[in-house]
Amino acid sequence: MLSIRFNADGLIPAIAQQHDTGEVLMLAWMNQAAIDETLATGTICYWSRSRQRLWRKGETSGQTQRLVELRYDCDADTLLLLVDQTGVACHTGHRSCFYTAWRDGGAVEIAACLADPEALYG
Repeated sequence: MLSIRFNADGLIPAIAQQHDTGEVLMLAWMNQAAIDETLATGTICYWSRSRQRLWRKGETSGQTQRLVELRYDCDADTLLLLVDQTGVACHTGHRSCFYTAWRDGGAVEIAACLADPEALYG
């Protein structure tokens, strides 16, 4: 078992990063069961705080993440998942959840939407 530190809710933040480009895709949460499943299957599984259940990335949309490498930081309280992303990572249809930047005193969308969320999720 990994020597990582979960918060009081039994969760740890997990940053997903595209393994070959370094693009930061998203931040989600994992519990021990999500980590175990991810390591066993090679397909990323998170803990959904809103649904209070395991969430297999792409189970609805088909936009999956394959694990390339799991890393953790020096404090062992944050995970970095190097992934191979299929399609878009964000539920809004953007490649990355980080598509908005603060520039010149305002929010600016810096990346185009690549997929219709309605088509992904119905």
